[in-house]
Amino acid sequence: MDSFIAMNIAILGAGAIGQLLAHQLDAAGNTPFFLVKPEQRFLGAPFTLQTQTGTQARHFDTFSLADELQPKIDLLIVTLKAYQVRRALTRWQAKLSPNCHILLLHNGIGTHLEIAPILGQHGLSLGTTSQAALKLGPHSIKQTGNGTTQFGHYAGPTMAKELQQLLLKALPDSCVAEHILTALWHKLAINAVINPLTAIEDIPNGALAAEKYQHTISAVLTELMQVANLEGIELDSAFVSERVKQVISLTADNYSSMHQDVAFQRPTEIDYINGYLVQRAHAHGITLFYNQQLLTKVRQLSQH
Repeated sequence: MDSFIAMNIAILGAGAIGQLLAHQLDAAGNTPFFLVKPEQRFLGAPFTLQTQTGTQARHFDTFSLADELQPKIDLLIVTLKAYQVRRALTRWQAKLSPNCHILLLHNGIGTHLEIAPILGQHGLSLGTTSQAALKLGPHSIKQTGNGTTQFGHYAGPTMAKELQQLLLKALPDSCVAEHILTALWHKLAINAVINPLTAIEDIPNGALAAEKYQHTISAVLTELMQVANLEGIELDSAFVSERVKQVISLTADNYSSMHQDVAFQRPTEIDYINGYLVQRAHAHGITLFYNQQLLTKVRQLSQH
């Protein structure tokens, strides 16, 4: 157990999921710290987590780029928005030890292609989670859904076994995925349908069960399967289609993150969802009519 306690874990991104992971790691006996912007540097009051069983309060250290980073980081978990990842990692990289392993755990896909060229000696793992949390304040969250977390190796040195075991112990229903890109593509299929359509139509997730959306959903997924095949990703089209329907039903009352981003005029992750599909299609010399259409509409909606 001592080897677990000795591991230093930092979380880059103190949003809802970043804070949820911090609470779960701390509960398992390994207290992480946050890497934040200077204005988010936080001293004093605790971070709080609301669950069905009550409210928990914990203290986490925060460091900004201006601070001297004392602890050597063994694992850096990145929970930023996809469009923030490359810039933030570029800025923090000089403060990371060569042996620091990086785990990307965010919505969307494609950041691994952006940061692989700047990795240096760092190992890179990718992850996906269906856990859900809502940010109530800068340092206060509510867990809104249980879920599974998968992570797996992508490039460079592999994650140390001690770190793998620590994550498996701390994160509920977590596992090491041998084919992590396949897992990310399953999540991509869900996001490529639900996020843009709910944002464009201004509807909750469950409204997508209506008959009028079925042709578009099917077409988006058909294009996704085509690109996945070209990328060497093996997906079962019937399974993917059924899973998308299940998530629409299970999250019927929810508003997607992209719907909320458009509603509040925040940047969206569309370039790392449907935009990623369009980009990879172009790399193979094909165009995607439906995904391009969704990409264009969301970009127009989210322009300030």
